[in-house]
Amino acid sequence: MAGIRIASVSGVRGVVGDGLDPAIVADFTAAYASGQPRGPIVVGHDGRVSAPVFLPAVLSAVAATGRDALLAGPVATPTLGRLVVDLKAAGGVQISASHNPPKYNGLKFFQPGGMVLGPIEGRAMLDRLEARALDWASWDGLGKIRTLEEPDGRHLDLVLATVDVESIRRRKFAVALDACHGSGGRLGEALLRALGCEPVVLGAVPDGRYDHPPEPTEANLRRFAALVPALGAAVGFAQDPDADRLAIVDESGRYIGEELTLALAASHRLSQAVGPVILNLSTSRVAEDIAARFGCPVIRTPVGEIHVVEGMRAHSAILGGEGNGGVIDPRVGFVRDSFVAMALVLDLLAKSGRKLSDLVDDLPRYAMVKDQYPLGDSTASPAELFDRIEASHPEARADRRDGLRLDWPDRWAHVRASNTEPIVRVIAEAADLVTARSTADQLGRRVLAGRDS
Repeated sequence: MAGIRIASVSGVRGVVGDGLDPAIVADFTAAYASGQPRGPIVVGHDGRVSAPVFLPAVLSAVAATGRDALLAGPVATPTLGRLVVDLKAAGGVQISASHNPPKYNGLKFFQPGGMVLGPIEGRAMLDRLEARALDWASWDGLGKIRTLEEPDGRHLDLVLATVDVESIRRRKFAVALDACHGSGGRLGEALLRALGCEPVVLGAVPDGRYDHPPEPTEANLRRFAALVPALGAAVGFAQDPDADRLAIVDESGRYIGEELTLALAASHRLSQAVGPVILNLSTSRVAEDIAARFGCPVIRTPVGEIHVVEGMRAHSAILGGEGNGGVIDPRVGFVRDSFVAMALVLDLLAKSGRKLSDLVDDLPRYAMVKDQYPLGDSTASPAELFDRIEASHPEARADRRDGLRLDWPDRWAHVRASNTEPIVRVIAEAADLVTARSTADQLGRRVLAGRDS
């Protein structure tokens, strides 16, 4: 099959029927399960239309390697990570393509510690797949498939424990939630009701019938943003389909976005306790500036959830995350978690007594530009492309841990190949949009020139 499929150390994504099919899904799952310790494996999925097609393949592959499959059904990705820990499972498989368009689906694989696979484990999985070293069980050693009841309970309790529940309840916030017909609507509504909010939930049914493209960007959330002030809501929350990312709209209908989700969460979490904060190389300086206000060190990592998690564990971090709206709170788990982000923002609103728009206006101000370019058929490798760009900017401080990040006193930029799509991403941030746009455009031209050379 010559369609679109991208395998990474933590999983695989592809176009359904043209890169991803049940046989491929079963092979990847078997290669993953074959390397896990003996024990059950938790299986969940988001709300994509194709989930029922791939779910039997995953369950069969898990059981065929002699492991019990614990079926969580439609469940948020951070909840699945929590279940792996609470059930002392050998691992977990989430059927999801996160924010990708509806034609995609994929698999995310989890370690026993409840976080996604790291580079070593992921590389070993891909090697097993290539060598067909699959641990098929005999007829009398097959695993069983069991359904989990009420999979959200422990996750909900842990999120509630991170905030002052009674303080939030007293405010009786009206809240709009766009669950994007994914797996976050059920727990999202339960969380908001437990916090005494008056929620209006859109796209609560996890059926994948998206009302807009599933990535929670400003362009995709225009109708939702207009609805927030019409409902008199104090805040609007928008999840991606597997609920590990969160974008925010303020009470006036202004799109706050994903980058500031982490900044708002950090501003509140660091008022509770101080300690290291872990950010990836593509995340805005806003959260870094907030950490500096509290005297907290910031450690940057390569892009990718597992890199942030490994940094958090190594430095005993208070908080971590990525600028895509992914907040990681170790009190709840080591997975990006939209529910933690919602709770922290609501606690911030309750404790401050201020409107969200005012709190956002007090944050450090930067302009960020995010562009992407198809990889094309260049004979130059990404590393060669980044070498050329670095050489053309000797005045900037370069970081080559993940593509190329360039830092100047007044701006920074990050150029890297995506792990989930056949594209090169160019991100630039500066104090003003003109500088950010100019920086991104200049680097984009070099990407195009290098790609087509």
